[in-house]
Order: sequence, then structure tokens, then C-alpha cells
Amino acid sequence: MTTSKLGQELIKEVDRRRTFAIISHPDAGKTTLTEKLLLFGGAIRLAGTVKGRKANKHATSDWMEIEKQRGISVTSSVMQFDYKGHRVNILDTPGHQDFSEDTYRTLTAADSAVMLIDSAKGVEAQTKKLFQVCRQRGIPIFTFINKLDREGQNPFDLLEELEQVLGIRSHPMNWPIGSGKQFCGVYDRKKVRVELFKGDDHEEISLQEVSGYEDETVKQIAGPYLYEQLCEDLELLDVAGDPLDMEKVLAGELTPVFFGSAINNFGVQTFLENFLSMAPKPEPRQSQAGKIEPTKENFSGFVFKIQANMNPAHRDRVAFLRVCSGKFERGMSVKHVRAGKEIKLSQPQQFLAQDRDIVEVAYPGDIIGLFDPGIFRIGDSLSQGTEIVFDELPTFSPELFSKVTVKNALKHKQYQKGLDQLTEEGTIQVFKTIGFEDTLLGVVGQLQFEVFEYRMRAEYGVEVQLQRMNFQFARWLVAENVDPGKFRINSQLVKDKKDNYVVLFENEYALRNAMEKFPEAQFLDVAP
Repeated sequence: MTTSKLGQELIKEVDRRRTFAIISHPDAGKTTLTEKLLLFGGAIRLAGTVKGRKANKHATSDWMEIEKQRGISVTSSVMQFDYKGHRVNILDTPGHQDFSEDTYRTLTAADSAVMLIDSAKGVEAQTKKLFQVCRQRGIPIFTFINKLDREGQNPFDLLEELEQVLGIRSHPMNWPIGSGKQFCGVYDRKKVRVELFKGDDHEEISLQEVSGYEDETVKQIAGPYLYEQLCEDLELLDVAGDPLDMEKVLAGELTPVFFGSAINNFGVQTFLENFLSMAPKPEPRQSQAGKIEPTKENFSGFVFKIQANMNPAHRDRVAFLRVCSGKFERGMSVKHVRAGKEIKLSQPQQFLAQDRDIVEVAYPGDIIGLFDPGIFRIGDSLSQGTEIVFDELPTFSPELFSKVTVKNALKHKQYQKGLDQLTEEGTIQVFKTIGFEDTLLGVVGQLQFEVFEYRMRAEYGVEVQLQRMNFQFARWLVAENVDPGKFRINSQLVKDKKDNYVVLFENEYALRNAMEKFPEAQFLDVAP
């Protein structure tokens, strides 16, 4: 069977694409690593380090004002660049645990994940949580152990922690020569070479081919003590370490590990080149009609994120779409499956954080931004030809709740617009009480409330008042003949934005009590 011209083009373009998310605990250096990858890709000329805030050189991937002030990522950015024949899409995710739901949705658009670990702190709480999401999705995980230029844990202890805490085996692709003040380079096990600091300022890196780790050159570089330690470590890894098994890597059972220091560019290029050769190309996506192959000629994709006011001057909304199959072309007409109508995609954009270009074509694995006049929701599927509905992205139960009111009643219109847009972004969940029609907000972490207040004020000119409620979690209620009067003690019945019944509970006891009272009802922690 001969493949059409479009089919051949799709095979070629899919093969060269790599779409991945970077996950980590806050402060592990994720924004810095992202910057350095972009630097190698030629996408930026000067990496703006997070530490250099006073120089007004903010990180390219942190575009929101509150992120610049605090030095944290609270939204997921999308960046694209070319490197040695590959088209790379990086999904930079919020490290802050209060935004784990945004991260989860972003991971649904990735084909693999890069897990960043601080060499001094090891596996931290947020890393554990995000790793579990990757594990559930069965996506390959590549590990970058960062900050080798500072005093940290023994590399073997870090590998053991990966296995004990996360339950994943590892294969070190390179190995550090010394650490902290003694750190002078890494030995690349796959390419049999050493990567070294060069010059007094340590800003240049040199690569030196060697015959093996016992090479005399390595001894001269490392000095007798570090050389002996390096040889012992590598001999042990050769004998007792896990071999590199790509089947296990792609199944998410074995993680290739890279050591380096992102802030010094150390080990970053080696990581990037190895990663691109090993990471999977865009995979088939699950839909209600079965798996959709990326090389299927009809275009399809799904919206995994909506962001309002990316350009404050234009007060715009952008829907981020992952292309799943076929070829996207600017101006094409597609079926908006949920709305049941044809729409024209006339202003598609690709991103380097806040810098955007109009995109003419895109292929499976690419992330494009669509101008959103208010027609998209998270999870929406777009397709050509047959209607394709990709598996829905789940809505998780919030853990903190506040009643929200607008301080100036004359600003109600702006308040409603801000509330609607930030809800559709997934920043917050909105619930309405039954009877009084009070508005309650639900979030995963306190920082989301702060970002909500900040953005309502900065982007919509509205001051809001938040009054904390005692509820600790929400459960979606699936039952017939719901009586609001039965949920009054330590609980409250509300409705979500889709008019589903939701019960807010103050504690576990109240939930257990409700489950005993209504055995025929279902109390779900994810929206139905």
C-alpha cells in the first residue's frame, strides 16, 4: 500500500518531534533548566536567571507579573525551538503544589517528562506527587539531578532514593567527578567522554574524548583522590547497576539519570542530546473511538489549558491545543465537537513564553495557541472529518474554600467576566449555593486564592473580598431526588459550573455520615 504525499510528510514530521513537560519541587532549578535548553536551541540569546531579579532579567518562561515578583512559576508555559533536526516542545509546569491541577492537565499534553531533582534535597514532596501522575499515565521519565556545583548528597544515595521513594529503577547516563567546591566535571558513560569546566569563570564547557574512565587524561583532570573515587563508582555501576533498557524506559519503569548544574550550563547540552535521541515521538491518543494515530491524515487535537490576558495590552484569551493527528493549517475549518459547529482557526500562534509568532502549519506533538472569543473549555476536542472526542481531563476535588464578594457593586460586570475567565482557565473552581446563590471558590492551595485576588485587581480592575469557609473537601453527588435540606450538618449542597450537585464537607466524619445515610448515592472525588 502506497502512502500519500501528506502521509509521508506526517511520518517525517512526527518522527522529529519531542514534546515533554518538566516537573519538580519548587526551587529545584526548573526555570533555569528550561532557560538553558532554550539557549542551546538558539531560541534566546541570554538566559535570564531567577537569581538575577534585580537586573530586571526575568526568566523567559515566567511571564506573569506575580511570577516575576516572587520568582516562582504559577502557570504552565509552552516553548518551542529546533535543535539538530528535532522540533522540541517544552511544557514548563508550575512547581508550586497549589497549582498541581494545572500541572496534571499539562502532563496530559506531554509524551514524556523530565524530572528535576536538587542534589542536596533529593526527592521532595511535590516531585513525588507529580511523579505519581506520570506513573498513572505510563509516560517515560528522564531525571536531571541538579546543583552539583553545591554540596549535596552522595550520588548513590540519590539513586537509592529514586528507587525507595518513587519505586523506579535508574540508569546513570553520566557520573559526577567530585561535588560542591570539588566538582570539576562529569564522565559521559554513553559517549565515553568527559565534560569539563573551562576557564576561570567556569562559563565555558569543553568536551574531551577519552578511551574510558581509566584514561590518564581523566586522572590529570580529576586529581588522584577524585580519580580513584570515580573509578570505584563506575566499576560498581558497570557490575551492579541496571543496564540501559529502552523498552523499560519507554514503559516508565526505568529512568535514565543525568547529573549537572543548570545554572552553570553544566551537563545540559549532554542531557538535551541524549534525551532527544531516547525520548518518544508523539504517541497515539486515546479517544472514545479508540486510539488515534498521529499519522492519521485528518486533523484532530484537544484543548488542555486556557489562559486569559497573556498580553495585558490586548486583554486576550488563548486556548492551548495539543495537535494529536494530521496537519494543522492556518485558516482551516474544523468541527468543535462539544459545540457541534464548524469553526475557522484563523489566528493560531506558537510560543516562546510571552513572545508569539503566527503559525502557518503544525504537526502532531506541537502545541498551538488559539485566539478564544469565549467558545473553548478545557478538554474540548477539535477534529476534521469524523468527530473525535478525546478522553476528558478530570476535575479534582478542591481542598480550600472561600465565599467571594465584590467590594464595589458597580463593578459587577467586570467581576463576572473575571470570574468566568479564571474559572475556564482552571485557576479556580466556582460553586453556587442553592437558594441564596452565593458564590464559593474552591482551590487546591492558598496561593491560588492570592493569585485570584491579584489577577482580579490587576487584569479586571476589581477588588474582591474572600471569606474562608470551614469545608475541607468536595464530593460530586450522583443520586436521584436530591433534597438540599438533608445536607445541613457539617456539610452544604452546592452546584458546580455545569450544574452538577456537589456536597462540601467540613471533615471526614461528615462525609462518612452522609455515605451511611445515602447508601444508594455516589460521592465522587473527581467530577463525573
